[in-house]
Amino acid sequence: MNADSYPPINVLSVFRGVPSKKLPYRITPYRFETKGGASYHIKEIRQFHSDRRGKGRHFHYIVVADNGTVFRILFDTNTFSWRLVDQSRNGQAIPN
Repeated sequence: MNADSYPPINVLSVFRGVPSKKLPYRITPYRFETKGGASYHIKEIRQFHSDRRGKGRHFHYIVVADNGTVFRILFDTNTFSWRLVDQSRNGQAIPN
């Protein structure tokens, strides 16, 4: 997966320094904004995994926004940037 092929997004997130039950993920996204200005509050992280890419890692999240839309977002530690991979509503892909 080439992260640069997906549109960048601005993400408000927390980077955990020490283990905590309140923050189960090392990097926890809370809210994001697309290039077009649409803003979404993340109400649930449904799935998470990470993998090694080059000298860094990709952190992949499947999140549910407060309006019910499901997004796939990723954090790339090589470029220290967030990307919007995919979005869907009611199981149907939404074109970007």
